[in-house]
Parts: sequence; structure tokens; C-alpha cells
Amino acid sequence: MNTLFSLAGKRILLTGSAQGIGFVMARGLAEQGAEVIINGTHAERAENAAMKLRDEGFTAHISLFNVADEAAVEQAITQIENHIGPIDVLFNNAGIQRRHPFTEFPLNEWNDIIATNQTGVFIVSQCVAKRMVARKKGKIVNICSMQSELGRDTITPYAAAKGAVKMLTRGMCVELARHNIQVNGIAPGYFQTPMTQALVDNAEFSEWLCKRTPAARWGNPEELVGAAVFLSSKASDFVNGHLLFVDGGMLAAV
Repeated sequence: MNTLFSLAGKRILLTGSAQGIGFVMARGLAEQGAEVIINGTHAERAENAAMKLRDEGFTAHISLFNVADEAAVEQAITQIENHIGPIDVLFNNAGIQRRHPFTEFPLNEWNDIIATNQTGVFIVSQCVAKRMVARKKGKIVNICSMQSELGRDTITPYAAAKGAVKMLTRGMCVELARHNIQVNGIAPGYFQTPMTQALVDNAEFSEWLCKRTPAARWGNPEELVGAAVFLSSKASDFVNGHLLFVDGGMLAAV
């Protein structure tokens, strides 16, 4: 049982992990023995994140690339595999948010959301999965959302992308499970992060959220670590195509 959830010897790449939920998960995975690779597009931010982990005694690397740039992804994954080592676990966490009424949503912002939140998951997963297939092992965890199942005012493109990632997770499972690759998703509820700070600061919204959520509060990003460790570890070797909601009970409530 002591090794069931251990990540010792595991090399984990997390996209969009220089800040927010991605960084919190990176730290939590490192605490269980993983060697983590911080990804982002801002060099200084990624370096600061990696340095924080190194200062705590963890092994952390940096790989800068835009998840929606196929050539950049291929180059970066090749460099990681050749110079750092094989990727054992991939977390597709990179994401952006934009808010507009549906009838006024700019097409360029729709395209940005789909490129990062949906197409980026496909590009990075395909690039990493090819190598996992050759090794006959690996785990891929896609960060989904409550909006993988539920709509919300002003964020229809985000919901569309996260719904697509849910089905991408299941489709990847069907094709990759035969190669001993587990593909699952984590669907966070409402967590206090830089992306949601405007909602946290909105007293009316926070009051609604606490009434709507059985746990009656916002989630803390650290509360996602357990799910991340489980889906990265031996404990989840026969869990595949599953979407694990970490939402304080919101999806279960009417």
C-alpha cells in the first residue's frame, strides 16, 4: 500500500503549470516523488515556478511551448524525451477563459479558446501518446471542467471546448487502452484561482455559489492534488476513460 500512490521515478509533464491550478498540482505530484516538467509560454514565470519547487528540494524542469503550435510541441517533446527522459504522465492543463454574451462573442476570441483549450489537448496528447504507445505504458490526464457537463452564462465557447475534451478523453481511452495507456479527466468545480478571481471578488456570485454547492464554499486548488496523484499512480492502472469531478457535490445537486 505504501507504493500504490507513490510517484517515485515518474516523470510528469504538466502544460500550463507555471501558475494557478497547474502549479499547485505540479507541487503536489512532486511531493509524492515525481520529477515534474513545468510548461508555459512566459520564460520568467516558468523559471520562477521551477525555482520554487527546486528550493523545496524537488526536481523540476522547464519546457516552453504553445500547446496550439504543432511544430513547437513536436520540437519540445522531442527535446524532453531526448534530454530529460521519457514522459510517464501527461497533464493537459493549459487553458484560457474569455467572457462575452453569446451573440456578441468575437470570432477571434472563440478561435483562441478552441485553439488552446481543445486543439492544444489534441496536439500535445497525440505527440506524447505516440511515444507512450511505443513503450506500451503511460498515463494522460485531461483537465476538464464543470462546463464539460453544464452551461454557464457568457462562457459558451469555453463550455464547448471543455465538453469536447471530455469526449476526446473517452475516444483516446478507446484507442490507447490496448497499449496499457490510461486516459482520464479531472473536472474541477469552482476553485479560487487567478482565472476565477473576478468571480471570487463578486459578492453576489460567491453567495450564489455557496448556496448552489453542497459543500457551501469555493474549492481550494490543493484539494485537486489527491485526484491528480491517484490518476498518475499505480492505483489507477485499471481506471480508463473516467471523468473525476472534484466539485464539492455541485453536479449531484439540483
